Amino acid sequence: MTPEIELIIRLSVLFAVFVCFCIAALFLFRVYFRSRSRMRGGKDEQITLRVLVPKFRNEGDGKQDQTSQQIQEDISITETFFGAIGGLKAQKGFSAWLHGRTDTFSLELVTHEKVITFYITVPRVHKDFLEQQLLAQYSDAVIEEVEDFNMFSPTGTIVGGYLQFKRENALPIKTYKEMDGDPMNAITNAMSKIPEGDGVAIQFVIRSAPAAWRKMGLRIVKNMQKGMDYKQALKGGDGFFKGWFQSKEDADKEAQKRRERKMSQAEEKMVQGMENKVSKAGLEVNIRIVVSAAQPASAEADLNEILQAFSQYNIYEYGNAFKKAIPSKKKKLVHDFIYRAFDEKYRMVMNTEELSSIWHLPLVSTETPNIRWLLARIAPPPPTIPAEGLHLGYNTYRGARTEIFANDEDRMRHMYVIGKTGSGKSYLLRYLALQDIKAGKGVAVIDPHGDLVDDIMGSIPKDRIDDVIYFNPSDQDRPMGLNMLEAADESMKDFVVQEMISIFYMLFPPEMIGPMFEHNMRNYMLTLMADVENPGTIVEIPRMIADEDFQKKWVDKVKDPVVRSFWEDEMAKTSDYHKSEMLGYLVSKVGRFVENEMMRNIIGQTKSAFDFREVMDESKILLVNLSKGQTGEVNANLLGLILVSKLQMAAFTRANIPEEERKDFFLYIDEFQNFVTPSIATILSEARKYRLGLVLAHQYMGQLVKDGKTEIRDAVLGNVGSMLVARVGPEDTEVLGKVFEPTFGPYDLMNTDKFTWNVKLIIDNTQEKPFTMKAVPPEKPNPKLISALKDVSRLTHGRPKELVEREIAIRAGLGVAAGEKKQPAPVPPSR
Repeated sequence: MTPEIELIIRLSVLFAVFVCFCIAALFLFRVYFRSRSRMRGGKDEQITLRVLVPKFRNEGDGKQDQTSQQIQEDISITETFFGAIGGLKAQKGFSAWLHGRTDTFSLELVTHEKVITFYITVPRVHKDFLEQQLLAQYSDAVIEEVEDFNMFSPTGTIVGGYLQFKRENALPIKTYKEMDGDPMNAITNAMSKIPEGDGVAIQFVIRSAPAAWRKMGLRIVKNMQKGMDYKQALKGGDGFFKGWFQSKEDADKEAQKRRERKMSQAEEKMVQGMENKVSKAGLEVNIRIVVSAAQPASAEADLNEILQAFSQYNIYEYGNAFKKAIPSKKKKLVHDFIYRAFDEKYRMVMNTEELSSIWHLPLVSTETPNIRWLLARIAPPPPTIPAEGLHLGYNTYRGARTEIFANDEDRMRHMYVIGKTGSGKSYLLRYLALQDIKAGKGVAVIDPHGDLVDDIMGSIPKDRIDDVIYFNPSDQDRPMGLNMLEAADESMKDFVVQEMISIFYMLFPPEMIGPMFEHNMRNYMLTLMADVENPGTIVEIPRMIADEDFQKKWVDKVKDPVVRSFWEDEMAKTSDYHKSEMLGYLVSKVGRFVENEMMRNIIGQTKSAFDFREVMDESKILLVNLSKGQTGEVNANLLGLILVSKLQMAAFTRANIPEEERKDFFLYIDEFQNFVTPSIATILSEARKYRLGLVLAHQYMGQLVKDGKTEIRDAVLGNVGSMLVARVGPEDTEVLGKVFEPTFGPYDLMNTDKFTWNVKLIIDNTQEKPFTMKAVPPEKPNPKLISALKDVSRLTHGRPKELVEREIAIRAGLGVAAGEKKQPAPVPPSR
């Protein structure tokens, strides 16, 4: 060998080594860059979305089993979703080869803490695309961006693996169209059996497949149609070298033999399956399964349970089947799982029909327990929502957030708020009332629990501190007066009396209140109201019965001929026996309040602690604490009924000023059924022109029906303009379902999430379609401010207990304070 040739050989070897080294280095760089890209992409460029769908989407859902055809139709909509992903242009070029493709989507079924959740992790740049495509098929779905889930236990065991095709990608697996039910039920049922504390995730990493994936399938189909069997068709014939050693005559005979050969039934199905597979969009898929469990044996059992669930897709005779692949490097498996990396080694190609069979959102027919369903459907707000006014909350629909407002004019049509305990009523009322207070409006809040008004006081702005009136009946050291028999003028006396009669009907069973009680009580009250400027009180009724001199002095002031006739013609001719019997019956109803020290010191004061008309006209803040635990249920109900009646009367007296001078005043009543009489219909229908807007809240419809009478319920449902409904019971859906259908059904109304409201607003005096609204948490109250405002209010509007008791004792003839000389009862001055 000449030196020149030897040199050439050496240089060639060196060049070959250099090329091999460069190729190896390039592949090492590829591994490095792909690892960096996965970590960076998983951390910064991917987002995890939780997908929820409602269990019941139509009126008939859940009432009967779905047919196979209906199930197939429901699954088929997912094909369109995967078709959109498969239609994306597959990334290619040197950058995609070096760094890896970034157009992957990860669909995940995760069971953790016994709950099965559907997640989708996507590149941030594709978030809008995915949401649009998914919502186009699942219009009721809710897609929420969430923190990435973590199902791993620090002390647990992690196992996992992949699913691969046993045969070539061209061959199909069994799909939902060949099955009687939903094939995913087997997978989700297996996941539902995972013990508490263990976690399982099935990860489907998908991306669009390059167009070349169809070539193999089409080539195999073409060759088999020429008479080749599958193995020959896969290789493209009898082999590369066979033609070299075969004569033309033998080759022609072989070709003729193939043309005459008929495919078996299995081969025909195989060809048909491959033709169907390549006719649809294809996607490259990794199926990765990861299990975290407390014990190694439990982890292996969980993994095998999930792997077994995929065997239903296998077609052993003429199609494809899954096989498990357990990687030797567990650390890489977990790393790729966390960063949703696509591993070329475990690549499969599926069409949209196959992929829809192994992953789709749960159907209405899905009976697997523990699936995380959407508790209730979400509906968008109408486009006519005002851009300003009272902020009610916000609506998030398909990623778009809309702030919800109500203008003051529409609020005068009143608001009705209903929801079970814990649904967020108090939070909503506090949030709304504080907005009115900060806007300088007049507000009254009647709270049967006490927490609501306390929290409101803790957030009162400095410029409104002087407007606060805090009425707390349980403050017995400085009771505030509340005279039930006050009337603004002569024209309001009959209204006051009728309200008082209605109050007694609300407080006592109907059989205990009859026409004679009503007749006598009306005349006694009208007599004590004969002097509008200095009226008597309800605690003086027993003395009017027992003390004839006291009675006579009041009767002398009566100008109403009908009332005078009651005393002069009726009572004067009634025997002592019948008089005693009737009046004893009367006293027994009044006595329960007169004999209670706390109530006596409130309703026994001749002047109320504050002027209700002034509260409304000067935009004061009246906060009423009627905590039943401190006041007593019956006492709280009586005081609430009186307060509502007085506010109603104050609103009606606004008729003496022009409408444009009437300031808006908003009355919030929690558990309002305890504080309104059937005359609520009058308030709801007429209060608007007097600028009194009501916000009525309670828990369930049955509270509005008493003794089979539905006047209050009918008045509310027939007159309120806007309804805010949180989670309610099945009985309430019979009524409210008719209001909110077809947007929301009974299941939606019963399963609304906490602080979520189904709203039907009146906007510009037009009733709009229902929508969903999330409430905004109110600000945290200041405890020091609460205490300070309570002290100021009780000193300003309350009176010393000793002074109040002395006055009541003298007027009602209840005795005198120790050491004092007995004095005659005061008589109302002549007019």
